[in-house]
Amino acid sequence: MKNFAASEISYQVSANLSDDTLNWLARACWPDHEDEQFGQVLERSLLYVSAHHDERLIGFVNLAWDGGEHAFLLDTRVDPEFRRCGIGTELVKRAVSAAKDRDIKWVHVDFEPHLSSFYSNCGFRDTEAGLVQLG
Repeated sequence: MKNFAASEISYQVSANLSDDTLNWLARACWPDHEDEQFGQVLERSLLYVSAHHDERLIGFVNLAWDGGEHAFLLDTRVDPEFRRCGIGTELVKRAVSAAKDRDIKWVHVDFEPHLSSFYSNCGFRDTEAGLVQLG
């Protein structure tokens, strides 16, 4: 873990982020990540929140939406050097707060079982849900 003060982390809502920067963070979080173009995804998102240490992108979460009152939290990621410092929690809380400011009534999230306590600590409650994997 990197040595830093919480005050050294800045958060931005829907900042201009390049594909190179987002792909770098995705590779740091998931070594099998294949580079992609994020522009089409982000332009359709309700918003996204990024975390920065100095000029370096260290965290990201996307909030997709249905055009109505439901939003969907996607792609929560924090650079491994900065994990377990509250950055992921802060990203999620800022995304949820910004969604509320935009009159969203429901924020959904899907996650793997090992992330249950993280999302519970962010205020999410367990619900029944279904999923079909297409690829």
